Amino acid sequence: MAVNWLGLLSIGVFYMIVLGTGIWASRKSKHEEKKCTGKRSEVAMVGGRNLNIWVSIFTMTATWVGGGYILGNAEVVYDPTKGLVWAIGPIGYTMNMILGGLFFVKPVRSKNYVTLMDPFQEKYGNTVAAVLFIPALLGDILWIGCILGALGGTVSVVIDISPALAVGVSAAVAILYTLMGGLYSVAYTDVIQLGFVFVGLWFCVPFILTSPSSANFTLTAVTKLHQEPWLGKLELEDAGRWIDDILLLAISGICYQVFYQRVLSCASDTQAKITCYAGAVLCPVLAIPSLITGAVAASINWNQTTYGSPSPYEQGQAGMILPIALQHLCPFYVSLFGMGALAAAVMSSVDSALLSASSQMGRNIFKNIIYKQASETAVLMVVKVSVVLCGLMGAGLALTTRSVYLLWIVGADLVYSMLTPQVTCTFFLSRWVNKYGACSGFVLAIALRALVGEPAIGLPDVLPLPWDKIMEDGHRHRLFPFRTAIMLITTGAILLVSHFAVWLSEKRLVKGKRDPDPKKDTYMHYMAPVLTDVEESERLKKEHAARPCETSCGASTPRRREKPSHTLYTDSSFPLGASACVSPNAGWKSFHKCGIYSAFPLCVCECVI
Repeated sequence: MAVNWLGLLSIGVFYMIVLGTGIWASRKSKHEEKKCTGKRSEVAMVGGRNLNIWVSIFTMTATWVGGGYILGNAEVVYDPTKGLVWAIGPIGYTMNMILGGLFFVKPVRSKNYVTLMDPFQEKYGNTVAAVLFIPALLGDILWIGCILGALGGTVSVVIDISPALAVGVSAAVAILYTLMGGLYSVAYTDVIQLGFVFVGLWFCVPFILTSPSSANFTLTAVTKLHQEPWLGKLELEDAGRWIDDILLLAISGICYQVFYQRVLSCASDTQAKITCYAGAVLCPVLAIPSLITGAVAASINWNQTTYGSPSPYEQGQAGMILPIALQHLCPFYVSLFGMGALAAAVMSSVDSALLSASSQMGRNIFKNIIYKQASETAVLMVVKVSVVLCGLMGAGLALTTRSVYLLWIVGADLVYSMLTPQVTCTFFLSRWVNKYGACSGFVLAIALRALVGEPAIGLPDVLPLPWDKIMEDGHRHRLFPFRTAIMLITTGAILLVSHFAVWLSEKRLVKGKRDPDPKKDTYMHYMAPVLTDVEESERLKKEHAARPCETSCGASTPRRREKPSHTLYTDSSFPLGASACVSPNAGWKSFHKCGIYSAFPLCVCECVI
């Protein structure tokens, strides 16, 4: 089969549209940098926290509706060993968005965090946060590999070019516009890409449904014709594994930086919640064309198509069933629309994952740990270098697997087992955890997940579990919901070890690094609970009101002498680092009068020269 030059041209046009949108958005990003009073790096990472509500909805939805999601749903429905009942992506993503909107928006926005690692560094310090960054980084790279692999397989099937070339060009385009404009480029290109996904996939559905080689797909849902019914079966013994898979997608998504990047880029808490709830509706809607395609592919006599025999499943190409169906069941010009939609889905996720990993690398690793005096220019440079490196690693990974669904699940599995307990404890159980519990939980999660194994990636399944079935090849078929069990066990271990460490510190058997007094050791005990701005203001008012107006203003109060005269100053009215009133005959004379300044009762003092 010769190279499909017309198809290649259409993909090139699509990439030019996306790249042009990214360039335009990068100019908008530079304009916003001039208006924002915050740091330049934060504009690149969270877009100045002022995204339009429609843009925020589109970028949130487009981030989750990636190549792995589109191709994975079609693959599972077509696979005769699974079927529609195992297509848990739409259910999991809907639950993920709803849970995020209900429980995670307010805590993460109330402290004006920039990345998911910020609360870890605030709670446990830099060293522990750096360790916890490892599964977050691996999860992003696996996700990049998954979605680039989806595009490489799609383009190679329909246009007949090398998958390596397709992956390389796609990664280069995504890297380029992500480098240019940060979150603004990513968000505004997501709007274009999501439009391509919706229109392109739905445009192909009628042609796939009316293919002359297809049997009535409603009949093959429950009747074996060319293969097992595409509806699939859920036996009682598989119920634990099915629930485990749904919870994996529903909860692990909350532990990705891409989720918090969109939540933090919204202008208000209400907008962030609306963005999550809208995404919960749009994600399953955008999965319907993939599910229909998988069902029709399971109803096709492939020997009557240009594909021929044996079937894609028998040739090990179930993971590419969607592009195969587009090529062999649709007219050529229709398949170009579908291919553009898949390319859009891939690009909309890969740029988000690139920015996610690089933001944490630049801010939490380079700025907060490696070089704390780094300038904004240096931080942005590290972010850009990280974008390139993560893109290269993801592209390399995309060329090493034949199953998009495998990378999709393994990436989510890694985050779910290791990071979910840490996020849950930091946000909701912060009062009872410390760095010792966090470290022990991380090590335990790694050990348990390694012992359970994953034969699909060559990790032996050593640890026996309840309800295991021994397969013909000697591997264990897991029926027990081990991922959720590991997550719950790890959470319990974090709490238990943290409590034990506090007990040891009270007995003076363990001391914190920052303060030998266990009562003052912030790592041993807990941080203040997360408060809203209003609650924080009320707390500070009560603290200041409880203090009597001092008879003299303390010498440590940051004040400065602007001129040699009697000048009135209010407490805390001077910038930190200002020079004090240093004349040999000078002193601070209190008026014994409390006033109101910035909503707090303060002493009014005079610098007497």
